[in-house]
Amino acid sequence: MNALHLFLPCAAGVEGYLADEIAAITALPPAQIQALRAGVLVQGSWRHALQLNLHSRLAQRVLVQLSRTPYQNEADLYEAASHIAWELWFTPQQTFRIDITAQRSPLKSLNFAALKIKDAVADRFRARAGSRPSVDTQWPDVRIFAHLTNDRMALYIDTSGEPLFKRGWREDKGDAPLKETLAAAMIAASGWDPASGQPLYDPCCGSGTIAVEAAQMACRMAPGVQRRFGFERLLPFQAHVWQQLRAEAREGELRDAPVLVYGSDVAHRMVDFAQRNAQRAGVAHAVQLRGGDALQRMPPTETPGILLINPPYGERIAAAGVAGQRAEERARSAAPRVHRVGGTLGTGTLREAAASRGGRESAIMAAGSEDDDFFARLASHWKKNYTGWTAWMLTPDRDLPRRMRLKETRKIPMWNGPIECRLFRFDLVAGSMQARPQRQAGEAAGAGDGGPRA
Repeated sequence: MNALHLFLPCAAGVEGYLADEIAAITALPPAQIQALRAGVLVQGSWRHALQLNLHSRLAQRVLVQLSRTPYQNEADLYEAASHIAWELWFTPQQTFRIDITAQRSPLKSLNFAALKIKDAVADRFRARAGSRPSVDTQWPDVRIFAHLTNDRMALYIDTSGEPLFKRGWREDKGDAPLKETLAAAMIAASGWDPASGQPLYDPCCGSGTIAVEAAQMACRMAPGVQRRFGFERLLPFQAHVWQQLRAEAREGELRDAPVLVYGSDVAHRMVDFAQRNAQRAGVAHAVQLRGGDALQRMPPTETPGILLINPPYGERIAAAGVAGQRAEERARSAAPRVHRVGGTLGTGTLREAAASRGGRESAIMAAGSEDDDFFARLASHWKKNYTGWTAWMLTPDRDLPRRMRLKETRKIPMWNGPIECRLFRFDLVAGSMQARPQRQAGEAAGAGDGGPRA
C-alpha cells in the first residue's frame, strides 16, 4: 500500500490547480504528480489517499488505479478484471457496484461491458472464498470504476464514497447551486490567499457556497473533516491512522480567524440559507453575510479586495432539469414582464417578489426597466464604487466583457458540469459609464471609434 497509483478526477480546466494542491497536501516531488485531461495521476501511498480525501478542495474523487490493460472485446474486460486481487480490498459480505465510462470505445454496449466486469469480480470471489458479494446500485459498500479508451481499460477502486464536493454542511440550497469543488476552483484561480489579509466578496452569494469555501480556507479547516468516506469500508483501512490524520487537521484550524469573507444576496431567504450553511460548516464567525441588491451594495471594507461572482445565466439554470424549469416558472409567475438579459432573467419592480418565492439573485436579478442591461449597470456600479478591486466572473457567455463595456485582463476556461465557461478577470478602475452612449452615438455619426473599452 506504499506504492499506489492514485487518480483524482476534476473538472476540465482545473487540472493545474489540483496538481498544485496535491503537492501542497502531500509534499510529494513534482515527478510523482502528473496533470492529465480532467484529472491528476499521483504516485503515492494509502496514507496519501486518506490525506487527499480529507484535504482536497478541487478533486471530485480519489481513486486507486488497479490495472490498465489493452482490450479488443468484452472477453478481454472479463479477463483483466478477474486477475485483480479484489479480496485484498473488500469481503464477500459487502456490496459493490460498477461504474463505467468510455471515450471512443469500439464496444457497442457499456451496460454489457459493466456486466462482464461484475461477473469477473463475483467469479473471483466465488472461486477463492466460496461465496460472492452482492450488487447494490444505490448504496454500495464499494464502488469500482472502469474507464475505456479506444484500446485500453483502466480499473479503479474508489476511496471517497460520496463525491468530494459533498462536504457535509450544505443542507440549505437554491436551484442549480454551484458545486463546492467548482467554488474552490474559482477561488484558486483568483489567487486569493487569506494570509494576505485581502477581503473576498461574493455579491450574489445564494446559499453561500463560495463564501463558506473561502471562510473554511481562512480558518484552515480541512473540507472533509465533517464527513465519512468510502475508504472506511475497505480492508486496508486502519482506524487509528485515520483518527490521527483528522486530529492533526483539527489541531491546525485557526479558531480566531479575522473576518475576510463577505457575501450578500437580494433574496433574504437565500441569505438565511447561507447563514445556516456557514453555521454547520463551523465558519459563521469568519464570514459576514447580508441582504442587498448587487447594484446597490457598497464595498464591505475600505481595503480593496477580490469580487468573486457566479452570475446568472439561463443555461446553468436549465442544466438543473426540473429544478431549473421550476425556477423559471416561478420567475415568470412572480414577474409577468420578465425579460432575458444576456442569458439572465431580469426584472424590475417585482424583483423582491420573485426572490421571496424561491429565486436567488443569481437566477433573478435586478434591472431597472426592460431596456436596462443588468451587467452594464453592474460594471458601472463597480467602476464608481470598487476602484482598486479585482472582479472575477464565471460565465458561459464569451461576449459578456463587451456587454459590460469592460476589458478582461485574463480569461480561464473552466467547466460547470456540462457547461463550458470562462472565468473572466476585470481590474476595476475609476470612471463613469454615463458618457458611453454619447460616444457610441458619435461613432455612428462618423466621430471616430469611441476609444478603447475600459
